Amino acid sequence: MLIVDDKLLSEDLFDAYFVCNLEKCKGACCIEGDNGAPLEFEETQILAKNIQTILPYLPESQQEIIKERNFFETDQDGDLVTTCKPTGECVFSKRDALGNLSCMIEVANKEHDFGFQKPISCHLYPIRVSTIGEYTVLNYHKWEICSPACSLGMELQVPVFRFLKNPLERAFGTEFYSQLEEIYKSREALKK
Repeated sequence: MLIVDDKLLSEDLFDAYFVCNLEKCKGACCIEGDNGAPLEFEETQILAKNIQTILPYLPESQQEIIKERNFFETDQDGDLVTTCKPTGECVFSKRDALGNLSCMIEVANKEHDFGFQKPISCHLYPIRVSTIGEYTVLNYHKWEICSPACSLGMELQVPVFRFLKNPLERAFGTEFYSQLEEIYKSREALKK
């Protein structure tokens, strides 16, 4: 682990490669897992404020789920997560003509610009954020369904942190991201 300010970083952020390959995985991360996408309390407030803008982008069956059960719930650990359909997909996901899942929060935001791309946990994936004491911990989450993304990242030579530049800046600021670039350059120089 590396320490940057109040953050502990997995070295895999610099050593592993990753570029989402939707053609291969079809958005499996919107389905797989024990629960929906983790949400911050503030995110539930933003989504509640904009839910009427998002709903028309969803199939009627998912609109009904949201009306009956809400768009978020509390999981077995007491954490807030997006509600899922009975088949496991996040209630905000929708398949396109090619069978790929897309986030309708993101689609609605692109068209209406309400200032919220999607939950930060989704935007940062495959980084998972947790807390240990006073530290924010950023770990690379390795998952078999993302093996096509690992292969494409390796082929294109894109380290995890670079693939996630925009969400890292969104979550932690541009200065933090600049520090990651410096760390990467230093680590690469040591390899030579």
